[in-house]
Amino acid sequence: MKLIILGLAVALALVAGWTDWRSRRIPNWLTVPALLIGIAANSVAGGWSGMKASLLGAVLGLLLLLPLVLLRSLGAGDWKLAGALGAIVGWRALLYLLFYSVFVAGLMALALVIYKRRIGETLRNIWHMLLALLSLRMPGAAVSLDNPESLKVPYGVALALTTVLFGLGEFWGVHWR
Repeated sequence: MKLIILGLAVALALVAGWTDWRSRRIPNWLTVPALLIGIAANSVAGGWSGMKASLLGAVLGLLLLLPLVLLRSLGAGDWKLAGALGAIVGWRALLYLLFYSVFVAGLMALALVIYKRRIGETLRNIWHMLLALLSLRMPGAAVSLDNPESLKVPYGVALALTTVLFGLGEFWGVHWR
């Protein structure tokens, strides 16, 4: 049953990563049923403890990424994907997925900045965000997803890639813990 649940997570990640790559959106028709299926599958596999781990995973994914959504630095589809993945893999595995996906997204961002030759602008934006953070204020629309000129890394793709690698590692007996 663990492999089936892991397969669900990888399948969700592949579809979400593909749609995020193609349209920069992760639709509700994918994330909401995945969250419910994750809770149901874990409840069947583990009873009350499986349901509890699934619900904790969903809540953790949604709570940890909510501030980024509110700051307009992460899309709501990415946020709901994290909640759905948490419902499928549970809170412990989700923590690893989120941790490693930050590194994958960072590598994607670095590659994009270098490819687009916008290193100077990126460093200035990072400086503005740090100043805003230190002064406890919002950084402004120039460094948010609202700016049509800003470079955007599809975090759903990074989370999907991380999930696929995690799933392959678990299948082959390589644990990330």
